[in-house]
Amino acid sequence: MPIIKSAIKRVKQANQRRERNIGLKKDIKAAHKAFLASPSAETLAKAQSTLDTAVKKKLLEKNTVARKKAQLSKIAKEAGVKLAAAKKTPAKKPAAKKAAPKAAATTAAKKPAAKKPAAKKAPAKKPAAKKTDK
Repeated sequence: MPIIKSAIKRVKQANQRRERNIGLKKDIKAAHKAFLASPSAETLAKAQSTLDTAVKKKLLEKNTVARKKAQLSKIAKEAGVKLAAAKKTPAKKPAAKKAAPKAAATTAAKKPAAKKPAAKKAPAKKPAAKKTDK
């Protein structure tokens, strides 16, 4: 067991990370088994989501996850599972005040003056090399 404070802290952190990683791996395996038991769009989405989480948490490499997701998709295709389209609800924008269009019109009318590009400096000339006679 370490005696130095920083080493003790490292051991604690390593144990916490290990427990978290074991939990994530169990979630991945459970989702994968659930998909294999009953292939459906929901179980496929769940399995792929857990794999994406593993990449986000740096538990698995992105190429490894890409390979596993491709395998899941292949199994889903063979089983005839059709993916459900993701439902996107449009974000509601806050109601704009009536004064806002007037302000926008006045700012749009004023265009900033175009800036000229900065002139490039000529490269510094190197001094002529001295010739030595031998």
